Amino acid sequence: MEHVSHYACTLCGAAYEKTSTHLTCPACGEKGILDVIYDYDTMRKQVDAAYFDSCTERSMWRYLPLMSVSGDRAGESLAVGWTPLYDSLRLAGEIDVAKLYLKDDGVNPTGSLKDRASAIAVLKADEEGHRNIACSSTGNAASSLAGNAARLGLEAFIFVPERAPSGKLTQLAAYGAEVISVEGDYKDAFNLSKAAIETFGWYNRNAAINPHMVEGKKTVALEIAEQLAFDVPDYVVVSVGDGCTIGGVYKGFYDLLQLGLIERIPRIVGVQAEGCRPFVDAAACGGELIECEERTLADSIAVGIPRNPKKALRAVRESDGEWVTVTDEEIIQAMQTLGAREGIFAEPAAAASLAGAIRARRDGVIDKAARIAVIVTGNGLKDPDTAKTKLPPPTKLPPDLDALKAHLKHTHDKEDTE
Repeated sequence: MEHVSHYACTLCGAAYEKTSTHLTCPACGEKGILDVIYDYDTMRKQVDAAYFDSCTERSMWRYLPLMSVSGDRAGESLAVGWTPLYDSLRLAGEIDVAKLYLKDDGVNPTGSLKDRASAIAVLKADEEGHRNIACSSTGNAASSLAGNAARLGLEAFIFVPERAPSGKLTQLAAYGAEVISVEGDYKDAFNLSKAAIETFGWYNRNAAINPHMVEGKKTVALEIAEQLAFDVPDYVVVSVGDGCTIGGVYKGFYDLLQLGLIERIPRIVGVQAEGCRPFVDAAACGGELIECEERTLADSIAVGIPRNPKKALRAVRESDGEWVTVTDEEIIQAMQTLGAREGIFAEPAAAASLAGAIRARRDGVIDKAARIAVIVTGNGLKDPDTAKTKLPPPTKLPPDLDALKAHLKHTHDKEDTE
């Protein structure tokens, strides 16, 4: 918190003291999402290239001077962040771009990028004296909160829509959270969590409401920049649900630009499923967000009423980026491609970012000379049922070598003729 200047409402611009515990603007209500504003002049005195060269911390907490928590218990938390950034060995050529980097956030402790926000949430809750913390989620934010809360000894109350995948529900049970499966969609889960938080006084981890969640998620952008020696790519591609993650990506690069560590912000490409595309439609009609159906197998980005529209739309607009949509079929193909070509198993919502990069290149949004980074937000084991039903099944053979030889000859001969 040492470099936080104040909070500012994204709607009316009202400023609030850094000691304020408001999560949204009192004047604008729930839609008055707050920005954390930093004093970059003082921050520059501590955070420069030499700081990163000398820092030995290998987690998101290496960026503590750029964050909005005190970090008193950061050393006790799960080891979130500093995930690998792979230089693609084959896909760059196949997609026809100069460079393709793959940021694999599926290796975080609970298997998704959401750990970056949840690690902040539990520290912030602890700082303010809360022992109970809650959120609504389609699954990843829920499991990440449950795991991170368990680590610091907080009790987590989780509200998920009834369609939440079994893999994520199993995680929640293992972490000992109080899980409420709400009969309805994400909107219903969110509304019940909101009422419960207001009634019982639990700490609110909901990413679209809590401004500190963006400050955790922005560390993925800080890592991409640092792992590329602050020579940032031309484009960063990320899948979008509620809008908090893409808002965090922009904020991370914005911070580095203010500190003079990078020369420009990459163009940010937001990817939505064709069956749930409120941001794409809002951008096309001047920014007015209209509720839409949640018709996609990519459950983590199936959010019909995003709660963080200002920051998400700003991220693409201010970075001169683009919005693209992809079909469920393209998402499944990207899952297969990412796994078979690069050895990364992504859940559908995470594979959507690669599908979006492929679509953007094909449509000429991204040019062939570009260097792009694709953020893979979650591990495929989060939703194994979808993968199992959509990906090719194993070949069943008797325990006989001749049968294996016949099978291999058939498949190899077939490949040779294609």
